[in-house]
Amino acid sequence: MGNLILLRHGETEWSRDGKHTGRTDIPLTAHGEERATVLAAALAGRDIVAVFTSPAQRAVRTAQLAGLTGAKPDPDLWEWDYGGYEGMTTPQIGQQRPGWYLWRDGVIPGDAAHPGETVQQVGARVDRVLARTAPQLRDGDVALVAHGHVLRVLTARWLRLDPADGRLFRLDTGTASTLGSEHGEPVILSWNVPPTR
Repeated sequence: MGNLILLRHGETEWSRDGKHTGRTDIPLTAHGEERATVLAAALAGRDIVAVFTSPAQRAVRTAQLAGLTGAKPDPDLWEWDYGGYEGMTTPQIGQQRPGWYLWRDGVIPGDAAHPGETVQQVGARVDRVLARTAPQLRDGDVALVAHGHVLRVLTARWLRLDPADGRLFRLDTGTASTLGSEHGEPVILSWNVPPTR
């Protein structure tokens, strides 16, 4: 049985500045590209049988730089749709909604390109990803290259937790994590590991 390897994309200007970046498709910074390249070392020697990425260029480029070939875009790996909070920082949102917390309070609807999602809707998307990758894990490791919040929700669902329990798993840009099993039970094997040269 293989493991599920999670890569959060490298840094973008918005992730660096703390802006909620759901469906806005922006590129990696030079620093983000450098860290993505170094992630290749964490993947060396792994028996990766399939690679899936968010359709966002920041995830696709991270996969390329990390040496993951044959990646297939999966729309279910898009980041949480932040609706009307797209491009805003938590302090900016807090000016409108004091004490706002994404995992508890959710988002407000935005424009047609950013209608917004609930955490349960994100959970339904990642459940589909997990169902599709399960048969491939019988043959080796599967790599998923995506975004911070969607991968945190996916991890919660891997562990059979509620989608909102993704709040428990901080995940930085340009990091690798591994989900697997122990005695037939889902576990986290490594988490939020920064790249090393």
